[in-house]
Amino acid sequence: MRLTLLLADAAQEAMGKVHSLGLGWNTTGTPTPPMAVVVLLDVGWDETNRDIELLLELVDADGHPVTVPGPFGDQPLNVTAQTQAGRPPGLPAGSEVRIPLTVNIGPGLPLVAGQRYEWRATLDGRTNPDWSQSFFVR
Repeated sequence: MRLTLLLADAAQEAMGKVHSLGLGWNTTGTPTPPMAVVVLLDVGWDETNRDIELLLELVDADGHPVTVPGPFGDQPLNVTAQTQAGRPPGLPAGSEVRIPLTVNIGPGLPLVAGQRYEWRATLDGRTNPDWSQSFFVR
């Protein structure tokens, strides 16, 4: 599996495509404006037709989870999803299947100016240094 993370101002997935505004940034202000995390997951032919567990988490420069206020106190900012790539009819054997996913985060994260943060992805409990996207808060 190959995974690409991109940051946008807003994004949505429809019919296998991602529609986004302000795609590709890596610097923002605080409190943060709305943001979207775009996930492009390329699944190998032999990895299709099975459940895939995705975890996205926001961490600080030291790798500690970023927490946000929740109904039961501060909670780590993370998103979990389960997806599955099917094999479309007529797709040649051995082809990869792309799954686009989008996560929109509302405005107002009180991130610290002058710090770097990172969205990290975990697939089926596995991590990879390439499955991340960092950004700087000015």
